[in-house]
Amino acid sequence: MGRPRRMNPFTMPAMQKTRIAVLHFSHETVTFLERDTELDDFVFDGSPCRDEVLLGYDAKGYLGGFVQCAREYTEVELVGIESPLFPKTGIGSGWVTHEAYEHFLGIMLDDLAQRGPFDGVYMALHGAMAVRGVERPEADIARRVRQVVGEAAILAATFDPHGNEDEQFLQAADLAFCVKYFPHYDMHLQGERAARTMVRAIRGEYRPATMTVKVPILTPTVLQWTGGNSPWLQLVHRALTWEAREPDAYVNVFFGFPWADVPDVGMTIQTLTNGKPELAQRIARDMAQAAWRARHDLLNAARIEPIERGVASARQETANGNAPVVLADYSDRSGAATWTLQELVRTGARRTLIATVADYELVSRLKQRGARAGDAFDEQVGGRVDDSAGEPVRIQGRILGHGQSQDGTNSRSDWYTVAFGDGNVLVVSAYLMQITEREMLEQMGMTLADFDIFVIKSRAHFRRGFDDSGFARTIILVEPPHPFLGTIHLDALPYRNVKVENYFPYGEPDFNP
Repeated sequence: MGRPRRMNPFTMPAMQKTRIAVLHFSHETVTFLERDTELDDFVFDGSPCRDEVLLGYDAKGYLGGFVQCAREYTEVELVGIESPLFPKTGIGSGWVTHEAYEHFLGIMLDDLAQRGPFDGVYMALHGAMAVRGVERPEADIARRVRQVVGEAAILAATFDPHGNEDEQFLQAADLAFCVKYFPHYDMHLQGERAARTMVRAIRGEYRPATMTVKVPILTPTVLQWTGGNSPWLQLVHRALTWEAREPDAYVNVFFGFPWADVPDVGMTIQTLTNGKPELAQRIARDMAQAAWRARHDLLNAARIEPIERGVASARQETANGNAPVVLADYSDRSGAATWTLQELVRTGARRTLIATVADYELVSRLKQRGARAGDAFDEQVGGRVDDSAGEPVRIQGRILGHGQSQDGTNSRSDWYTVAFGDGNVLVVSAYLMQITEREMLEQMGMTLADFDIFVIKSRAHFRRGFDDSGFARTIILVEPPHPFLGTIHLDALPYRNVKVENYFPYGEPDFNP
């Protein structure tokens, strides 16, 4: 039911300052990857940061929305707490080490204590961070922030829909706002909502009454696209309908993130109302029941081809005049997988752009020796990091260019572009890069008209720049021939903290919210 509200002794008259702390601690953790996310991964040029640097980060995202809206209130003073940004490994690394977590959380808590008191704290989180030795990191962050700032302060957070959350977060915090769409078009909007509702709560105009319901459905993220006629979009529409019907009601639908082996994995419904606990319960039950009724449709929301068939289909669609074709290699969680590249080389691909294959060691060697445009290239690329990545593939060609770019997670990676074969280009990156916009390829020096087939490592975010834009005439989701990490075959994963038989479709749990 959420936390009972207490009067805030720091609330000031309108002409005096309302002080709100802003912090950021976010990661989408694939715990089945062998490479941990370490302290140094959060440390790079610009991270950690504080004050106006933090407040100016990610202007189109959660933070940007929160800061823009909060600054519309002249009495609000925002304080950027020293925080790490998204790690340079992006979403291609495993467990966050306990050392890294405690180090950065400790810095944030110390900064909060030294610069308080605060009327509120806004936390830009994710929901799928997984930390060694900490079962529910976001709830732990909220509890420990609460211990520093006191019971009267308003705590609010924004989340990614791939978060794994349960009732514990809102037992420590007051407000939560989760993105609804995948791709995540409404990040800025949810930041705005968090700011507006937090200010109202600080003023005593919004008294949070919340409800959280776990729904025992476990789904791979590739199925969770909210475009077209997706049943996931229908669930989002139901949430939006409740928000339209009931003033001051907010509905969060966490789709869940199955690649994190954590006890609160899976779907969650959260509802927030203004002092109406019965309404919060009613909406949460309705949403949970709707999700459960749709569970079979939710698990059949995408058509996926084996890589061999998908590559053949892409060639045929090109021959039929249905290019550009996007081959979305959705299952690659490390970025190093070579299964699609292997098949393209085997079948003599032409006019194909592969973006990207991650190979940190290769990129480091190329940088060390000063490789540049025009140099010959004869290297084994990718693979090796685990079974799901496959074997390295030998590529012979020439280097077109190199640079550093930011991907869809705001992580930066060095890269080299390599021309090979009949009009093909391979982008080799240090880390997994999720290409979400065509402009990202153009900034690497690519002329998109030179290619018929685009191979992207992505589940749904690529649709932002390649589908919803109308660019691609054909889209084919592909997967390797084995139930590797990243594929839809979740029952093949070596879970230790999750019993998949307690979730649909791997069991038939008795669920009646």
